[in-house]
Amino acid sequence: MAKKVKEEKKEEPEILEETKELENDTKLNNEMLKLEEEINNLTEDNKNLLAQVQLAQAELVNYRKRKDEETANMMKYANQDLITELIAVIDNFERAIKQASNSTNPEVAKYLTGFQMMYTNMMSILEKFGVSEINRAGEIFDANQEQALVAENNPELEDEIVIEVLQKGYKLKDRVIRPASVKVNQL
Repeated sequence: MAKKVKEEKKEEPEILEETKELENDTKLNNEMLKLEEEINNLTEDNKNLLAQVQLAQAELVNYRKRKDEETANMMKYANQDLITELIAVIDNFERAIKQASNSTNPEVAKYLTGFQMMYTNMMSILEKFGVSEINRAGEIFDANQEQALVAENNPELEDEIVIEVLQKGYKLKDRVIRPASVKVNQL
């Protein structure tokens, strides 16, 4: 029996040692589980952050595209105010040329030649910058390019046909900067 007690006393430190090892293993396992959970959380956070970064990059690309388009449009129509002012001068040249062409005075004929040269030069400059006339006489009325000032009832013509252009309209590239004033047939 004494032998049994001695053996039990010997086994006790071994059991204590094994218990400590098991406790340490359990602690390590718990710590590893916590670390794995933290890693999973970090991985999920990384995924979320990556998604946010990708979204921010896409928004930046879209912003740049919008800004590039806005800048291109500003550049495309940058001269619009100046051209609108010049159109009034063109109108005056056209009136002067029309009046002078009806005159029989030789002095007026000399001025007429000069006016026609300046008018032609100004029109070629405007064309160079993308300005074109809107003259749709004989075509169906288009409210995007024309404004009807006068309506006439002519049964020989189709309904909504532009009979006459009263004042020329102008486009800058593809934008109407002054609609044409027209007479329209209405049945």
